[in-house]
Amino acid sequence: MSSKNRLGLVVSAISLVVAFLVGCDSRQQSASQQSNVPGVVREPAVAGLFYPKDPQELSRTIDMLLGAVRPESVSGELKALICPHAGYPYSGLTAAFGYKVLAGRDVGTVFLLAGSHYVAFQGASVCAADVYRTPLGDVKISAKSKALAKLPPFMLEPRLPMQRPNWFMQSSRPAPPLGEDTPETWEHSGEVEVPFLQKVLKPFEMVSVVFGQTDPVAAAQALASQLDERSLVVVSTDLSHYKPYDQARQLDTRTVTAILNMTPEAIGGEDACGQMPVCTLLHLAKLKGWKPKLLDYRNSGDTSGNKNQGVVGYTAIAFYLPEQESYSKEERKLLLELARRTVKEVVTANRLPAVDPKALPPKFAEPKGCFVTLTENGALRGCIGNILPQMPLYQAVVGNAQSAAVRDHRFQPVRPDELDKLQVEVSVLTVPQSLAFNSPDDLLAKLRPHRDGVVLQVNGRGSTYLPQVWEQIPDKVMFLNTLSEKAGCPPDAWRGPGTAVAIYRVEAFKESEQ
Repeated sequence: MSSKNRLGLVVSAISLVVAFLVGCDSRQQSASQQSNVPGVVREPAVAGLFYPKDPQELSRTIDMLLGAVRPESVSGELKALICPHAGYPYSGLTAAFGYKVLAGRDVGTVFLLAGSHYVAFQGASVCAADVYRTPLGDVKISAKSKALAKLPPFMLEPRLPMQRPNWFMQSSRPAPPLGEDTPETWEHSGEVEVPFLQKVLKPFEMVSVVFGQTDPVAAAQALASQLDERSLVVVSTDLSHYKPYDQARQLDTRTVTAILNMTPEAIGGEDACGQMPVCTLLHLAKLKGWKPKLLDYRNSGDTSGNKNQGVVGYTAIAFYLPEQESYSKEERKLLLELARRTVKEVVTANRLPAVDPKALPPKFAEPKGCFVTLTENGALRGCIGNILPQMPLYQAVVGNAQSAAVRDHRFQPVRPDELDKLQVEVSVLTVPQSLAFNSPDDLLAKLRPHRDGVVLQVNGRGSTYLPQVWEQIPDKVMFLNTLSEKAGCPPDAWRGPGTAVAIYRVEAFKESEQ
């Protein structure tokens, strides 16, 4: 089935589940977690409106969305996401691109930043509840909420007079007495993100913020003081609203470009309903040295199939802390060209390319572990490498490119007519280091998804997964189970005696990113 048809089936399926608003007008927590934390509960306002109210139905819907999107690689430590917040049939696929990247990562506190849709006010309102509830269970509100609320422009959620949304009578939460509404009471834009977070993360705490008009520079500085290594910022926003299809794409392209260029001054209130939190994130990213990567863009015309009415734009963008790079952009380009040239020569002429080592950068002569990966239309087509630094890097690239093209026993040799369809990726490895552990649970605790490449030895049989494989298998147990099977052992053999593990890091680069 084509990717387009697959996405269409998913949209059709969830449209039967939820059919409400187009725009702004992994692990499910068990039911037993609900009400474990006493205190004030932020009740769900839009369950059954923007997303399914039934827990099983909601869980299946998110699973379908996550299963319909390809995983994207983020070369660094994930620090923030921008995701949309319309009804799941419309923006759910784009949101899934963001949460697919997040799956399996170690996050302690999520700072959820949303824009106010139902009341105008100055400042940024911090949720004062003790728990945040969805049909999938409760999320504990972090103690960092009160600490953040002491820093201007943040404040604990104020009671404000407001015009309630026209759907409030159908809301899944009871209406508070008149005059008791806060910016958090009916706000949908943060709420629709939380079930995704519950599905892809282990239990986490949350700081929920609804932005009014505020100074994004001051907000970024205050937020920066509250973040730690296990913090994640999630910004909820849609893009242009109810413009003709072609005009919307033009406007949204400009807005996405401004985000990727980190120029908050170029983003207006009509460009993104979450203008304030988006601009706050961009200033925060500058303070922290984070870099953006576009994961997806589409609009409601693409997901609903109706491009003749006004549409709403959606994007998913990741922000990450780049790892220190050993290879410059030009050096990466040379290694990719060497791998590409090798594949072409081997496939078309059954020979290796002539290489003059003196014409290459000196570091290419250093012995390195290396893998060459070939993909075709996003699917693996060949991947061969050497873990240990047994030969100069340029020789390893040539040898592994040749093997990936014609010697990977999982695939038929690459044909000449496939060459233009292939994407080449080169991964340069650090020297593997033994990982000490005293039990299977200790091993699981010490593995770092999306960072560690893993070499598994079980009773003399060995196999490895590059760090990129975490994108397809974010669960640690499943990761080790399949790695054990790859070594020719039973799935749970890694839990037994005779198991040794080494870990390594990679610097990976692909043609599509150059």
